[in-house]
Amino acid sequence: MKKRFLAAVLAGMMVLSMAACGSSSDETTAAAEDTTAAAEDTTAAADDTTAAEDTTAAAGDLSGTISMSGSTSMEEMVTALSEAFREANPDVQVNSEFVGSGAGIEAVTAGTVDIGNASRALTDEEKANGIVENIVAIDGIAVVVDPANEVADLTQDQLVQIYTGQVTNWSELGGSDTPIVVIGRESGSGTRSAFEELLAIEDQCAYSSELDSTGAVMARVAATPGAIGYVSLDVVDDSVKAVSLDGVEATEENIKAGTYILSRPFVMATKGEISEQSDLVQAWFAYIESDEGAAVIQEAGLILPD
Repeated sequence: MKKRFLAAVLAGMMVLSMAACGSSSDETTAAAEDTTAAAEDTTAAADDTTAAEDTTAAAGDLSGTISMSGSTSMEEMVTALSEAFREANPDVQVNSEFVGSGAGIEAVTAGTVDIGNASRALTDEEKANGIVENIVAIDGIAVVVDPANEVADLTQDQLVQIYTGQVTNWSELGGSDTPIVVIGRESGSGTRSAFEELLAIEDQCAYSSELDSTGAVMARVAATPGAIGYVSLDVVDDSVKAVSLDGVEATEENIKAGTYILSRPFVMATKGEISEQSDLVQAWFAYIESDEGAAVIQEAGLILPD
């Protein structure tokens, strides 16, 4: 009897011992799994932190100054792009002068600026000097008259006759008996070069006034009865009236379709290929080609190049 009792007790103790061992093993395994999970969470958090630091570092890597000079017609677009680029890269300064396309190309050729802005295609001579034509947008040139002018449409031939002095009164074109005041841009202006080249009237124009900025042309035309001028499409507002040419309005859709005759490229010229420029200038062009840069250009009323 005592032997059976002792055997039972021993058996019970063995069962309890095994149960205790099993419980300890389970707890150890669970603890190990918790430790592994915690380690993985820590690693993931560290990866996220590293990624954030990398992003911050990437933004902070850009510092210094980009200098550009040139077209007054490109001022709105350049200013908008500069503000957006600097917002993404706070340690970068973008310095821009708006002194005309010719002056901008001269400056980049001389190496005094990084980028020369021109609201026209480059000449063969400029390209031969190592200047590269980087087209960033397409702009239309609008022909504008004072708001009271009754004439709403001109043919290409009539526009040529106005600017070469063959037609001098609006009555000859179906308008009122008012002298035509021919307004244009100064020599060296990209807008003037493009306008005259597109109409094949280089060095033939009979200007009443030659003004040194797009804004000045707009103001003079708006305030002068009988005036006519040409400006970048994106700056046209209610202070003037844009006339159609050969029945085609100056709109983005018509320029893309190739039916509006007065359009031109907006060029950011560099001395050598973009790949040969500084990292900062290369980053500037990369931003222009990004979705964000494209949105800024379109918001300025311009057309993206193909």
